[in-house]
Amino acid sequence: MRIYIVEDSRLARQELRTLLAAIPDADIVGEAAELAPAREAIDTLQPELLLLDVELPGATGFDLLDQLEHLPLVVFTTAYDQHALAAFERNALDYLLKPIDPLRLEAALAKARERLRPTPVVAVAPGAFKGADDMVFLRDGERCWFVRLGDIAGFESCGNYAQAWFDGQRPLINRTLTSLEEKLDPQLFFRASRSHLINLRWIQGIEPWSNDGYRVLLRDGHQVEVSRRQAKLLREKLEL
Repeated sequence: MRIYIVEDSRLARQELRTLLAAIPDADIVGEAAELAPAREAIDTLQPELLLLDVELPGATGFDLLDQLEHLPLVVFTTAYDQHALAAFERNALDYLLKPIDPLRLEAALAKARERLRPTPVVAVAPGAFKGADDMVFLRDGERCWFVRLGDIAGFESCGNYAQAWFDGQRPLINRTLTSLEEKLDPQLFFRASRSHLINLRWIQGIEPWSNDGYRVLLRDGHQVEVSRRQAKLLREKLEL
């Protein structure tokens, strides 16, 4: 695993090198203390994993991510816990607080190995989907939510965005319905139509609808039409 370190403290860089030396597959390909040399080196070397401090001289780790052409997996290493939400909003793999706990670092690298492992075309790795008990971070403008996935009744397509339905909230998130479908457990979320993903556990009632389709009533009051083709798949999924 090719790793690049961006950290303005020489002692902190040394600490990371020492910890990584005990991990057989950790290959440090470079390090930098400031944004400009880090950006150039990362785009040239194209490491697989970036260990990134939040606070850099005259900049932040987020500024660096905004300027990279090659974006590796990112694990933030910082002394400040207040940036965690912003980090996970950027799809950070992990967020480690200094002084770095060796076990937490090994756990972060294990996540990186899993992400970097080639995914079989004919099968989905067990546990790859997000399930009912997984917590997800959602943001719409200046508002943020941290929601249990099982508490989301469904998603509705809005162009290149999707609207999530939970607890009376309707935030727009920067994801297409197709990209969400690829991440969510198909035993929990069902593609009812081109415009809707519904949580099967939120179904309150089903009634026949036009063209041999169904109309599904969810517990939060939403009504979703299911096409004839999808109605057949829904029956197969729900029947004994």
